[in-house]
Formats: sequence, structure tokens, C-alpha cells
Amino acid sequence: MQSSFTMKIVFKVFFKTLRILLAPLVLIWEWVTTPKGMVRAPEAQTKVDAECRDLALYQFKTCPFCVKVRREMRRLSLNIDLLDARNDAQHSAALLAGGGKPMVPCLRITGADGKAEWMYESAQIIQYLHTRFA
Repeated sequence: MQSSFTMKIVFKVFFKTLRILLAPLVLIWEWVTTPKGMVRAPEAQTKVDAECRDLALYQFKTCPFCVKVRREMRRLSLNIDLLDARNDAQHSAALLAGGGKPMVPCLRITGADGKAEWMYESAQIIQYLHTRFA
């Protein structure tokens, strides 16, 4: 019983240390590889910005899958609200209450009727953004 408890602590400390060491590398990689945004006519960009007001991305700053989605948002020049679900208890609670899972990335899509759809999985989110805005 004691060795099982000790192993849990060792694993927990190991992965926490690994996250601390890799976090700056993930952020540097995101900064270095950030694509240039799509250029639209001012009227078209204004329309896209208005449509983006109904979207919000729940994310962690150093999550690789969140980085992937944010890079695509930049590529498509989308001004979607970024909500930190790790460091903001209110956003974390909203994600769990609305989406049902404390998993990121998660795109909240609010329809004209006010109902929210919660989309998980980075590939699905990117496909949705391309279908709607590319």
C-alpha cells in the first residue's frame, strides 16, 4: 500500500515538473510559428468579427491542442474570445456546467436563439472554423 502511494506522488511530481519545463518551450514555439493572418476587405472582416462575437474558446495557454486551434484562428484572422479555463475558476466552472467536461480546447458556439453548442477536439474545431470562415 505504501509503495502505491509513493509511486502516485512520484508520478505527480514528475509530470508537474515536466509541464513546468515544457510550458515556456510551447509558448516560444507558438510565437515563432505564428502564421500571418488572412487579409479580407474591411467590410468582410467587420462581418467576420461580428460573427465571432458568438464564439468563445475555452483553453489553457500551454496546451498543445489549444495552441493548434489558436494558430488556425490567427491564420483565419478570427477575433474569438479566449477564456482561460485553468487560471480562472469562473471560466472553468462555466466549461464544466455548459460543456459537461473540463476538457480543452472547447469552442462555445452561441446560436441566434441563445442556445450554446460545445465543441471539443481541436481537429473538429479547426474544421468548423474553416467551413464557416475560410
